[in-house]
Amino acid sequence: MTAFSFPFPALVCDTGGTNVRFALSPAPGAPLGPIVHLVTDDYPGLPEAIEAAAPKLGARARSMIVCGAGPVVGRELKLTNAPWVMDGPETARRAGLEQGLLLNDFEAQALSLPAIEGDWTRPIGPVAFGGPGPQVILGPGTGLGIAALVEAEGRFTPVSSEACHISFGPVTEEEFALWPHLERAHGRITSESVLNGSGLARVHRARMVALGRPDPHLEPPQVTAAALADPNGEVADSVRLYWRIMARFAGDMAVTFVATGGVTLSGGVLPRLVDFLDDAAFRTTFEDKAPVDALAKRIATRLIVRSDAVLAGMAAIAAAPDRYGVDYAARGWV
Repeated sequence: MTAFSFPFPALVCDTGGTNVRFALSPAPGAPLGPIVHLVTDDYPGLPEAIEAAAPKLGARARSMIVCGAGPVVGRELKLTNAPWVMDGPETARRAGLEQGLLLNDFEAQALSLPAIEGDWTRPIGPVAFGGPGPQVILGPGTGLGIAALVEAEGRFTPVSSEACHISFGPVTEEEFALWPHLERAHGRITSESVLNGSGLARVHRARMVALGRPDPHLEPPQVTAAALADPNGEVADSVRLYWRIMARFAGDMAVTFVATGGVTLSGGVLPRLVDFLDDAAFRTTFEDKAPVDALAKRIATRLIVRSDAVLAGMAAIAAAPDRYGVDYAARGWV
């Protein structure tokens, strides 16, 4: 019996700069209840959002695991792209919870990897998933998240990363042409500024300007819609370029962590762009890592297509916390 437990029903919550999603896990191993979607900016903080979601959840939660897009310091998390500061003990007090845990969003994504079912993903390329060694998960949304997962003695331990804020440069001639026209974020061109949701629009705008065309003034959802409406048009070509840049960065993270257990792509942006994913082109770019290209060629890649995978993963943590290498004593709310 583990010394640390999450009483059920357990509430799981995924919080980002744009959206917050709740679901209730009624018992260990039971299917999640309905997902409640709220807009982050509609509430001053997590306790108020819990209160708004509670009538739709069907039962009162006794414990909670919540992930957010920002760094965790002890029992507190400040969202990077929203004004929320989530204080675990204060949330437990105000929501009447017996226990709780805060996770960085991609720390939670990494911890969710053991719970992912095969039909929740789309393979990218022929390399089969399931090899031994570290795994990496990354993906764009309001920001760009990256984390790794390692297994030792039957326990899974996440390794958080802020690689989204590293400087990011061009490689191909096409990229060199558009890079001077890329909009900078915080005065820099970073992996996040190129590859998050806004980065999709930045890449299309820069590509058009580099070709001598006018600024299209499209927001990310408009880029996706325009590409889907005309799969042979300029916007679709920009989306394909975005996928190639994503493949290159995914390959960089794969060799950084020696991720022989595989690389999983996730987030809210990529599943909407899957029609423009060319497996062969992705793998060619992913594997172009000389002198360690032989390593990259052994690493499997896949895309999560189930939107609630991280919620199911956090419910799995609540059901069997001793399987996961988390410092519950230092991070538990109660």
